[in-house]
Amino acid sequence: MKRAYRFFFAALALLILCLPPQAQAADALEKYLSSFGYEERIDMKATSRDVIQWLIEDKAVLVDIRFKEEQALWGFDFAKKIPLAELPSRLKELPKDKIIVTACPHNDRANLARVYLVSQGYNAKYLTDGMRGLMDILRGDNAKAVYEALNRK
Repeated sequence: MKRAYRFFFAALALLILCLPPQAQAADALEKYLSSFGYEERIDMKATSRDVIQWLIEDKAVLVDIRFKEEQALWGFDFAKKIPLAELPSRLKELPKDKIIVTACPHNDRANLARVYLVSQGYNAKYLTDGMRGLMDILRGDNAKAVYEALNRK
């Protein structure tokens, strides 16, 4: 019987130790949502042209949050590949001193990732025109110019 009580209290202690970070994240998300306004609605977005400029200036990290299979088939070499489901366990790979721009083909998953990152204290935006929009810009002469600019660093 003592063994059962020990197990119960050990499990309870472990549960209590695990709750504070979740509660803190929930508090951060609640605070973010309760202060959400028109300015944030504008600030949460990044266009492909913005992202390209920030990448060249080394002010941002583009994070491809698509599934691994999608990433394997096509993507950008200059993007950090972190599938959305892995984002919580890989947060330490992202710098807090840069803009984190989340991207997927449209922007549904990118939005989820952005909200999560904001709740964790990151300056995060989502790519409004998605990876497809970025691909449209990075063609021909634009691709060459961006490639050269990114590789000069």
